[in-house]
Amino acid sequence: MTNVTQAQLVYIIDDDEAVRDSIGMLLDSADLAHHCFTSADDFLALHDGSQRGCLVLDIRMPGMTGLELQQRLAEIGSTLPIIFITGHGDVPMAVEAMRQGAFDFLRKPVDETNFIDRIHNALNLESGNWHQKLDREQNRGRIESLTDRENEVFQLVAEGVANKAIASDLGISERTVEVHRAQVMKKLDVKTLAQLVRVHLQSE
Repeated sequence: MTNVTQAQLVYIIDDDEAVRDSIGMLLDSADLAHHCFTSADDFLALHDGSQRGCLVLDIRMPGMTGLELQQRLAEIGSTLPIIFITGHGDVPMAVEAMRQGAFDFLRKPVDETNFIDRIHNALNLESGNWHQKLDREQNRGRIESLTDRENEVFQLVAEGVANKAIASDLGISERTVEVHRAQVMKKLDVKTLAQLVRVHLQSE
């Protein structure tokens, strides 16, 4: 289960100490918690899928490059938004990074106000994605709590099958279908058919 207490952090990954320090001070001034890394490998050593927040990532670094880290994170299913920091000659690489799903890229030296705005936008995106993931996990757990018969009723109701037809399909009374349907609604913590259908869609 996703850790509901996990706080958002801005992960700064850059081999240039001066860049790390300047970005760190800027984030401090905006009350944004952050953690600095000197290489992509150092970040990957810490990454376990529970991290929340966003990455501020240098596109060119010794060893694993920013683009290679982006690819590696995509392979392991990370949804952390990535903001690339690029030099003048790196714009084509940054455009490719955007095609591969990066959130944004900024040219060095960054405009401080614009940079903070982009960070907030990335954190807002991550927050929305995280809550959707949490909802899916909670719904999955609720579905797993259904009995086999309740799950059959749940599937048919979510597909728009009427109670009378469900009773016929399952060889039970319509009243029994109503009882199972009420239990399904209770266990899934939904009040309306639309909410039940939404849970079903999220579970697919």
